[in-house]
Amino acid sequence: MPIIITMPALSPTMTEGKLANWQVKEGDSVASGDVLAEIETDKATMEVEAVDEGVIGKILVEGGTDNVAVNTPIAVLLEDGETVADIKDVAPAPAEASPAPVADVASAAPAPVTSSASAVPAASTATFTASAGRVFASPLARRIAANSAIDIASVPGTGPHGRIVKADVEKFIASGGIAAVAVASAPTAAPAAPAAASAPVGSTPPHAGEHIEIPLTGMRKVIAKRLTEAKQTIPHFYLTIECELDNLLEMRKKLNAKSDDYKISVNDFIIRASALALKKLPAANAIWGGDKILQYKDIDISVAVAVDGGLITPVVKAADQKGLAGISNEMKELAGKAKAGKLMPEDYQGGCFSISNLGMFGIKEFSAVINPPQSAILAVGAGTPRPVVKDGALAMATVMSVTLSCDHRVIDGALGAELLQYFKGYIEEPLTMML
Repeated sequence: MPIIITMPALSPTMTEGKLANWQVKEGDSVASGDVLAEIETDKATMEVEAVDEGVIGKILVEGGTDNVAVNTPIAVLLEDGETVADIKDVAPAPAEASPAPVADVASAAPAPVTSSASAVPAASTATFTASAGRVFASPLARRIAANSAIDIASVPGTGPHGRIVKADVEKFIASGGIAAVAVASAPTAAPAAPAAASAPVGSTPPHAGEHIEIPLTGMRKVIAKRLTEAKQTIPHFYLTIECELDNLLEMRKKLNAKSDDYKISVNDFIIRASALALKKLPAANAIWGGDKILQYKDIDISVAVAVDGGLITPVVKAADQKGLAGISNEMKELAGKAKAGKLMPEDYQGGCFSISNLGMFGIKEFSAVINPPQSAILAVGAGTPRPVVKDGALAMATVMSVTLSCDHRVIDGALGAELLQYFKGYIEEPLTMML
């Protein structure tokens, strides 16, 4: 039976994407692992690989097509002995996508999209065909699962017809082998209040005057949707504290003079200080789970990076276990991949805490919007010379203002204040970060 290739969900927030171009054409033979197409998601441009071998019998969605819904049939693959005559009518028109509930954890896949090809929901806990309960999985996915002693049937599949692919197994392993199943089996959280009605698509305010219409990119659509949800559904509160930077700047100067293998920035100190503060207060390293609080063991720090058309937050994994040089080199690599549109899902998924630094633009102080489903974001302003009182006398110091935006459902005022106190201690006495 011909295999229907569908639009994959390549990121947790993706409900539709742009089929940028095909790397194959009708009649081409492909093997498992061959690149079929490039897909532009809300985060990056990614290659889609074949999970089966066969011949491309029919391309249903042309390259360059935008707004293709997840699970929409995009091509048909013929297996050995099949011909184009075996292809039944397949409707290429995309179905309407349903976004995942706000209460879902970060690793939850987007809500399934139905199509005439009977696509299987991406979040199903076990993926079978109708014939004899056989598990459909790529050879590479089976090998990785076997090497990790994982029952392949327990892995949620996101490939064509719910087939399990390499990324599914890797995500399952990264989540500890239980997160995906827990999400699927947990009771559904109460639906969030519907968003306020917005102006119709394409509408123009009266008397708008001469203007240029700029179509929304996938990234800008997701930013608009998620941050609107954040302000409507997350009870934000804000805490601001001032940190003296003179000791940190002196240490940074000495460290950078010792080697050409790294170039430590103030932001690298901020990432490490945030991670160590969260290590001191594990209760703050958590997210809202609808009817529970999910407290994470790993301390992963998301860092906002400005890119063309928006921003993205790559994640420094286990930041509390890395030194300043390691954090510095990793951030340079992640920022480069972000600006080139080459981040992989594992590069920006996860984390409970974000950092947004606008100090390099001279911004003294600001408040940032929490990125769901995270529970806090630290807005970092510029370090500037300011008068301070030391030992009862006026003096000058380089002072940086930071504002912590907290989800009050997870972090209360006292907990947020204590977190900032630990952060301030590490920033003002940077030697303590080395202990």
